[in-house]
Amino acid sequence: MAAQIDYIEVKGIKVPIIFEKDTRLPLVNTQIVFTNSGSITDTKIAGLAKFSSKILNEGTKKLGSNGFSEELESRAIHISASVGRETFVLEASALKDEFANMVKFMSSLLKDPNYTQEALSKVKTMTIGTLSRKENDYDYVASNELKRLLFPNTPLAQPTLGTVQSVTSITLDDVKGFIKEHLVISRAIVVMGGDVTREEAKKSIAKILSTLPKGKSEPLPHFRASDKPKESILKRETEQAYIYFGSPYNMAVNDEEYYKARVAIFILGTGGFGSRLMEEIRVKKGLAYSAYARVHVNKSASYLDGYLQTKLDSMDEAKESVVNVIAKFVHKGVTKEELEQTKKFLLGSEPLRVETLSQRLQRTFMDYYRGFPLNHSKTELQKIKKLKLKDLNDFIKKHTEILEQSFAIVTK
Repeated sequence: MAAQIDYIEVKGIKVPIIFEKDTRLPLVNTQIVFTNSGSITDTKIAGLAKFSSKILNEGTKKLGSNGFSEELESRAIHISASVGRETFVLEASALKDEFANMVKFMSSLLKDPNYTQEALSKVKTMTIGTLSRKENDYDYVASNELKRLLFPNTPLAQPTLGTVQSVTSITLDDVKGFIKEHLVISRAIVVMGGDVTREEAKKSIAKILSTLPKGKSEPLPHFRASDKPKESILKRETEQAYIYFGSPYNMAVNDEEYYKARVAIFILGTGGFGSRLMEEIRVKKGLAYSAYARVHVNKSASYLDGYLQTKLDSMDEAKESVVNVIAKFVHKGVTKEELEQTKKFLLGSEPLRVETLSQRLQRTFMDYYRGFPLNHSKTELQKIKKLKLKDLNDFIKKHTEILEQSFAIVTK
């Protein structure tokens, strides 16, 4: 059966549950997604959301990190917490026979997180170690610098991991405050599927969520990418130049023309060797091994970004090539051949994007989260199939904001 949406009521709050029954394997997968609870909420301490998810991955206070993980491993149960820009996700999977135990361990984790100084110190040490290594990861450095240029003075300008200074300052009370405010019933969306009945799913989720406070849902803030082109050059001991570029992309998360953006950006920068950027920068000029551009259309921000690496002495030429390729793309559009090849790829590869249960559930979740009907992805494919060259080029020519590019460059 295809994924469907239902609701359960917990403490007087209606919680949406996206469910798909799949009996091909004796497995059950569960995600509890807390909205407006990701790194976008790091307004006071950079990296707090990510840090809090890592504390949850340290198990319960009663069993400790090792004891909790041993209990899970002995039953082949997986439970983990993770954070995106907009969401905090608690995920679990287990064999059908261990489903009841999975529910029990998820509930105990939410009731009794490992709020100890030992867990706090461990996560701090690991995070600071990661940040120290990232200082020499120039893709990471350039990417963060680009976010700072595009979204100055916003949570999006901060690295999701935080900084050494911000992570050092985090206390147990900070983590407790974050979990108490954000892991609440009013922000929850449940995504569940596998060899389990709908009633079993609803009953188990109600049991897990009942351990949480009602809380309150907050509207997600939206940040506009800067339309004032900027350039930041960071000097490091490097043998390559790392060029990251970005611009605004004026599109709402529930825009019905998003399918045109998918086609357009595939031709410009995500289509591998067939993309404009790869063709011009690698194939014709040999300036880089790879060059990409992507469009991000989310509730919190919509923007275009891209990147490439090149030799130090060809940095200026590579940057100029990026500007020229995007300008030509906007002003002249794409060819009939490019459109047809993109259609073939997007339509032909669709089965690979929905072959697993987790892929299908994620697809359905994204349709729901963006405010579309649950069959929107199929409708979008039909629109791509019928897309005419003139309509696509008219769409591309409207988005002149992508000409306002900012550059973050790491060089010697």
